[in-house]
Amino acid sequence: MPAVEAWAIEPLWVQFEALLPPHLETHPWGCHNPRIPDRIVFDKLVAKLVFGGSYAKHADQSCSATTMRTRRNEWIAAGVFAGLEQIVLETYDRVVGLDLADITVDGQITKAPCGGEVAGKSPIDRGKLGIKWSRMTDGRGIPLGCVVTGANRHDSPFLRPTLEKLGRFELALPEQITVHLDAGYDSTVTRKLLTDLGCEWRIQPKGVVIPINHTRRWAVERTNSWYSRGFNFTLSCTERRAVVINALLALMTAIIVIRRLVREAWTSQRWDTRPARPP
Repeated sequence: MPAVEAWAIEPLWVQFEALLPPHLETHPWGCHNPRIPDRIVFDKLVAKLVFGGSYAKHADQSCSATTMRTRRNEWIAAGVFAGLEQIVLETYDRVVGLDLADITVDGQITKAPCGGEVAGKSPIDRGKLGIKWSRMTDGRGIPLGCVVTGANRHDSPFLRPTLEKLGRFELALPEQITVHLDAGYDSTVTRKLLTDLGCEWRIQPKGVVIPINHTRRWAVERTNSWYSRGFNFTLSCTERRAVVINALLALMTAIIVIRRLVREAWTSQRWDTRPARPP
């Protein structure tokens, strides 16, 4: 069973391969074991994100756990994962168009049994270690950026760094942006921040129950389910370093956005490898 559908992973790999830095053989005698193809390592990383588990669990005769970690670190240092995420988002904006007039931000907590740089005691898991994703989406639920922090941290202090992710992609922002938030952000500090940033807001009041389908916050909740149901990595994160977590998060985002791009462009675009049936 493939980790990701071929119609989604193949175009993603083509762009990923184009971003890879050239490999230079540095062995002093010129003799070394044959280099594992990058495509095999890439597929192993995708399988780890989808099915979860350790690197040793996905290692076999074709690729060892050490090779996966070493190649992953090389690609992180070269900025391949961040570059892939940016290109995929810009492509979606060019083909379909991002709905940046309505922005939604919400937090999602994940188990972190191995601890790490960004782990903290989870208030919803009996104080066990966990991490929180402060995620931002557009009006259709396309993930635009995420800030990773400890599960014991409140959502509202990370609203500013999450919204600042918009500038990373150098997108043409609309004149008026409305930010949709849940009751966890209902405070004077949040309203002052959004006023300073020139944004309008729709914040659910504390103590008032409003069905989510009566608001625009359903978009980020659906996006959270794309991560949690599509990638076991977001259910139990075993990585300890923040730079690795952010890199793998960028790869997951790229997969989600390319899926949405193919599905939404299927009815309006034509290309050689277009699926015969709507995805």
